[in-house]
Amino acid sequence: MPDQPATPLLDRIKRPADMHGLTDSQLIQLARELREETISAVSVTGGHLGAGLGVVELTVALHAVFDTPRDKIIWDVSHQCYPHKILTERRDRIRTLRQKDGLSGFTKRSESPYDPFGAAHSSTSISAALGFAVARDLGGNIAEGLGDAIAVIGDGAMSAGMAYEAMNNAGHLKKRLIVILNDNEMSIAPPVGAMSSYLSRLYAEEPFQDFKTAAKGAVSLLPYPFREGAKRAKDILKGMAVGGTLFEQLGFSYLGPIDGHDLNQLLPVLRTVKARATGPILIHVLTKKGKGYGPAENARDKGHGVSKFNVVTGEQKKAPSNAPSYTSVFADSLMQEAAQDDRICAVTAAMPDGTGLNLFAERYPSRCFDVGIAEQHGVTFSAGLAAGGLRPFCAIYSTFLQRGYDQVVHDVAIQRLPVRFAIDRAGLVGADGATHAGAFDVAFLANLPGFVVMAAADEAELKHMVATAAAHDSGPIAFRFPRGGGKGVEMPERGTPLEIGKGRMIREGSRVALLSFGTRLEEVEKAAESLATKGITPTIADARFAKPLDRDLILSLAADHEALISIEEGAVGGFGSHVAQLLAEEGVFDKGLKYRSMVLPDIFIDQASPADMYAVAGMNAEHIEAKVLDVLGVTSLGAQRA
Repeated sequence: MPDQPATPLLDRIKRPADMHGLTDSQLIQLARELREETISAVSVTGGHLGAGLGVVELTVALHAVFDTPRDKIIWDVSHQCYPHKILTERRDRIRTLRQKDGLSGFTKRSESPYDPFGAAHSSTSISAALGFAVARDLGGNIAEGLGDAIAVIGDGAMSAGMAYEAMNNAGHLKKRLIVILNDNEMSIAPPVGAMSSYLSRLYAEEPFQDFKTAAKGAVSLLPYPFREGAKRAKDILKGMAVGGTLFEQLGFSYLGPIDGHDLNQLLPVLRTVKARATGPILIHVLTKKGKGYGPAENARDKGHGVSKFNVVTGEQKKAPSNAPSYTSVFADSLMQEAAQDDRICAVTAAMPDGTGLNLFAERYPSRCFDVGIAEQHGVTFSAGLAAGGLRPFCAIYSTFLQRGYDQVVHDVAIQRLPVRFAIDRAGLVGADGATHAGAFDVAFLANLPGFVVMAAADEAELKHMVATAAAHDSGPIAFRFPRGGGKGVEMPERGTPLEIGKGRMIREGSRVALLSFGTRLEEVEKAAESLATKGITPTIADARFAKPLDRDLILSLAADHEALISIEEGAVGGFGSHVAQLLAEEGVFDKGLKYRSMVLPDIFIDQASPADMYAVAGMNAEHIEAKVLDVLGVTSLGAQRA
């Protein structure tokens, strides 16, 4: 473990209550030490670095001014919560972040009373905070008590409609509610800093009811060179409503912008709001993602997600891979198809890098659309593109596609529009844990009439599925693939469209057939190799399609074997359930076939390595082998297994 920084003041802070007696200058020192400890911890574990560094001062100020856990701090997305965890009785475990049996990389109710609401997807904080505020006013009773509700939401998360739905409701209810807009897109140039300093002094000194009036006239009171900077700071919030900011029109008092790295501004404003606020109030705070750590500040993504790294150099320790990532294979394949067809376009919801569409955007900028954190809009926008005669690929992580499900049903499936869904991060994803697992997409897509649902067994298959989707114009189609590197298989020069609803045989065997859907095929083949040493040679098939099923393949496997086992990286109700339905309707079970379906268990699996998570799920090679032995009744071989 690298040397840990000297943190004499932080060492005295075990819980937020320990901060309440500190002077402002001591809080400034505490913030410096907290930043160093955060950098040190993430260098050991990897994780979301830049977001946490951007809110160090804000975290210190909130815990110093408010009384947590009675007062509820709700971090939107919560990938910025590492400094918060250090201050809330979890510093001794901070170097277990995102590890098996360690701290979650997000807020988690079961982990600490200081995490009042779990998060990992964006734009939920204002709704949750409003719920706490109403519960408080209606006499709700919880162990920690109910005080103020403070939502901390980033400017990116404010692009989602849910945030505005919540603010509209909050403005109507007029409950005391504090929303902090953590704006880290805008740099804190000197003019903006001057405006922030002026307003923070003004807010701290004047009666609360004068805030709004004072703010409106504040710009005109500044020296001319500062006015343009101040205007830019507020332009982000202007233009959607006449006569004031959008937030004021929604019923919020607006304060800001304030330099989020200057505790001399943050502390008096938060103290004043705590003392005087009556209804909903929004505090606009300007921060810099990655603040205080050069390698993060200089990185293109501001250190959003990092591997373990050297603190001095910032060099990340990424394991080398001999195979391309599935995401890069998708991106390259899509660009190949787009080169031949100018109707192909791509849509992503604030994840251009994660989905590989940043590469597509560089080559075809007019045909690539990042809609922001707005999956619902992204799906319906794609439907409109398809209705207009284009061939849209809607690239969204499995876990985020859940947010657009009503639109998938209503706007795509019912209208039979040929939207192509590229579903990244299928299956269990590792350190991000249950919130990011791609467990449910097969189940919620394969039950929709007219939907084609595919899963790639390896990177070559993914290339073929991109080509299949590009050529499919008769309705919606989806293909799923996991995070991480491929298998290292030989790659075709160009993808070839697959026959819809047709799987493939991998190897012929006897007695038991293993029907794989997705990338567990590699584990299936490992299990078969081990079983061969025991005299059992399973047949292996790759289904390719969960819908439509390859009826002929499945029924022939059932007819020619005494047992059939399906394996998939998804929850119950997906591929295996459709196979069981087919077998039942065809009367196959009447003839004595033994059928088993290996799916993800009916639990949410906490963060660990993907291999460890699949071990918990019971879906690695040894588990598949054990399932075969069990269904064949060959228990006597159990002791001989390798």
